[in-house]
Amino acid sequence: MAEELVHYAVAGGTATITLDSPHNRNALSAQLRAELSAGLTRARDDDAVRVIVLDHTGPVFCAGMDLKEARGAGAGDQGVNEFPRILEQLWTSPKPVVAKLAGPARAGGIGMVAAADIAVAVKDATFAFSEVRIGVVPAVISLTVLPRLNARAAHELFLTGDKFDAARAVSIGLLNAAVDPADLDSTVDGYVRALALGGPRALAATKELLSRPRPATPADGFAEMTALSTGFFASEEGQEGITAFAQKRPPSWVPTT
Repeated sequence: MAEELVHYAVAGGTATITLDSPHNRNALSAQLRAELSAGLTRARDDDAVRVIVLDHTGPVFCAGMDLKEARGAGAGDQGVNEFPRILEQLWTSPKPVVAKLAGPARAGGIGMVAAADIAVAVKDATFAFSEVRIGVVPAVISLTVLPRLNARAAHELFLTGDKFDAARAVSIGLLNAAVDPADLDSTVDGYVRALALGGPRALAATKELLSRPRPATPADGFAEMTALSTGFFASEEGQEGITAFAQKRPPSWVPTT
């Protein structure tokens, strides 16, 4: 039986999904993709899970697709047809996803970072859209990366394949924070605690809201947004949150540990 490449653990309402394939720099092999997708499904379906943290072992977060498996493969056999499901799971997860990087990411690994809601890396982590340098196109990951990056940076970095550091990744919108290695755990924990304060249904709806196309003018969206807002004010979750605020107590969904 093959050794597990993705570990899954839940504690205090947080599901931690850990890539553990350091021998190939956590590359997206067929086994790792299958286990990662299964872990994301498990977290989505577990009502006890409030937040998902995507973590890794070894010095590299993810090197992208496993090129050893892709070598000599025909169209549809390199994992390109499977990887979009993982990006979609991350992007549309009703539970907020935090990517935690103690090292570099490349290509598809950056696609996962971009698909997460919040991403934190150590300051010496590096990034590169290296696809063009091996004669392929960053097509699939563009769907999660381009909404995060400013346009000038996207053109430069997609076309050159040049390496860039975590400070640049923050400045162009790929990361939320670049921190010293000693501060990585506490920074991620701070985001997790903040996310866990939100109502589960409200967080899911807000994630969906953030991904919607914007109306041409505010007036075009007011009717729909008013209905959404009033529905949540009247909902059981909304009423619990309002009551808890008035009573100066945590709402029922806030973890007690």
